[in-house]
Amino acid sequence: MYQVTNHHDKAIIFFKRAIEINPKFFPNNFYFLSLSQLALGNYSDAQGNLETYLKFERINPNTKESAEKQLKNARFGAEAIKNPKPYQLINVGEGINTSMNEYFPSVTVDGDWFLFTRGVTDPQMPGYENEDFYISHKQNDVWQTAQPIREINSIGNEGAPTLSADGTIMFFASCANEFGDYGAQDRKGFGSCDIFYAQKVNGRWTKPKNAGPAINTAHWETQPSFSSDGKSLYFIRGIINRGGIKDQDIYVSTIDETGRFSPAIKLPGKVNTSGKEESVFIHPDNQTLYFSSDGHPGMGGLDIFMSKRQANGEWGEAINLGYPLNTLAEDNSFLVYPNGKYAFKASDQKGGYGGLDIYQFELPEELKPERMTYVKGKVYNAKTKESLESSFELYDLETQSQVTQSYSQKNGEFLVTLTANKNYMVNVNKNGYLFYSDNFSLKGETASIDKPFQLDIPLEPLDVGSTVELKNIFFEVNKWELKPESRSELNKLISFLNQNKTVRIELSGHTDNTGDKKLNETLSQNRAKAVYDFLIIEGKVAPERLTYKGYGDTKPKVPNDTPENKAKNRRTEFSITAR
Repeated sequence: MYQVTNHHDKAIIFFKRAIEINPKFFPNNFYFLSLSQLALGNYSDAQGNLETYLKFERINPNTKESAEKQLKNARFGAEAIKNPKPYQLINVGEGINTSMNEYFPSVTVDGDWFLFTRGVTDPQMPGYENEDFYISHKQNDVWQTAQPIREINSIGNEGAPTLSADGTIMFFASCANEFGDYGAQDRKGFGSCDIFYAQKVNGRWTKPKNAGPAINTAHWETQPSFSSDGKSLYFIRGIINRGGIKDQDIYVSTIDETGRFSPAIKLPGKVNTSGKEESVFIHPDNQTLYFSSDGHPGMGGLDIFMSKRQANGEWGEAINLGYPLNTLAEDNSFLVYPNGKYAFKASDQKGGYGGLDIYQFELPEELKPERMTYVKGKVYNAKTKESLESSFELYDLETQSQVTQSYSQKNGEFLVTLTANKNYMVNVNKNGYLFYSDNFSLKGETASIDKPFQLDIPLEPLDVGSTVELKNIFFEVNKWELKPESRSELNKLISFLNQNKTVRIELSGHTDNTGDKKLNETLSQNRAKAVYDFLIIEGKVAPERLTYKGYGDTKPKVPNDTPENKAKNRRTEFSITAR
């Protein structure tokens, strides 16, 4: 009775007395004793008693399985306390924290906006706490007084928000009360808690919509985390059974080519357990997953873990973030800042403003995500400078794989996250305009979350005489065989021609002025023909829509007076000859 009422210190006394009378009479005493010792953090003592219990023959298989799990916790806890991590939690301040509970933080990739859940209490309704969203803006490195998001907050509960990389899309959980009411008019759900989303338009959030049956079920869906590439939504699903929730696992749904969510699947790999998973967070690097679980070896209850995406796309071993970040308490509500250096956690430790406060601390090097940065810019009409809303894609130049697909807003602006230390290709498409291609490098120390890459994109209207440089067509020196990394660019040109059936183009090759003029002309002619042949053979483009010509060094873009300028003059282009 002392044990089930959490008086573990007294329970330990009586379990020990029973063992002293006859250690072999009731072997389960060693198991129960270890549970109370674990509850108090006496890991070494618990380890010894569990090892003794597991040496007995004819013990209950279910209890044996539980004892083996608890033994892993005891061994981990004992070792973790001997080797604590250098965590120093710092309260993020009165701009965010109050005497009420603050938890489930989220932040934009640029780090300027901090969104979180606050449990708002009403003096006229003691014991009742309404969960609402608040948002704070950083100025001079200080979080300003958080303001409620009135367009989304309701008389019901909203919690666990997550933002898209650019801060224009929010996913969150909203739960029904005992009457099936979600607290807001027209906010209908499939089960006890559902995931909803809203978009920011002209500075205001739209009316939330249900994320749909691909994600929501008659069970319990909550705590979403939206990937920075805009392709995947991670969340927690628990199965409602006999009035309770069991089998809490991490699920993921991906957005297909039509812009719809695919049916959610349980996350493959080594993350989910037979225990309980919560508080999933996919870092903006899209390679590092943080989550809470009581199914992996830990300090007891929910601990915070990290898993890295493997080469085969699955998630690797769960790594415990260690003591004293993880404790005997239920540890969750975790977020890692985009720069990977700092993390946030909700805690009710002494010295705060009251209740759960949000704290910031520095992550050890081995627990940090991949180094990443973000690219921001604007799409506009090259002739009128008018802002344009358009779609664009980014590819890893080395692997030729698409890393993200996104859209610029009505004001033409966009923001996307990318892993640093790679070379990228960008393609932009919009009806009525020539497609745009370019490549850029994020290699070197200059690419970081604190120094985003600026990429402004001028789109040429689709007019006769307009010319586009194919910046992602590559050849070996003095050769005209297309290199494999040219394929993505060529496929985009094929798509452009398929979308504009009446357009005819001339493909042109150009060189710098180094070497023999006649040989340069031949080289440029052959390179233009290589693209011409690819479009006909691979793309099935009608030959009458295409011509090609080599201009050698007769049409330089810039003077051939530096190595950099010579490189700019070595290029492949296409021009509109009819439409």
